[in-house]
Amino acid sequence: MSTFLSPLDAQTHPDYLIDMKYITTLTGMTDKWFYALIKQNKFPPPIKLGRSSRWRLKEVEAWINTKTN
Repeated sequence: MSTFLSPLDAQTHPDYLIDMKYITTLTGMTDKWFYALIKQNKFPPPIKLGRSSRWRLKEVEAWINTKTN
């Protein structure tokens, strides 16, 4: 599975679930940094699927937009 979504896929499926690898690749930040932000309620909490954590693409993109505007 590819780590990146095409822009069309992202628009078509805004509730697409992404993993931490996708987030760190997208932002260049570390997973430890994101988990610290989650503890501080400054980043969307994960959706737990068994032992896996996933985030909604639209929530992560909204968070990125608030940081870049």
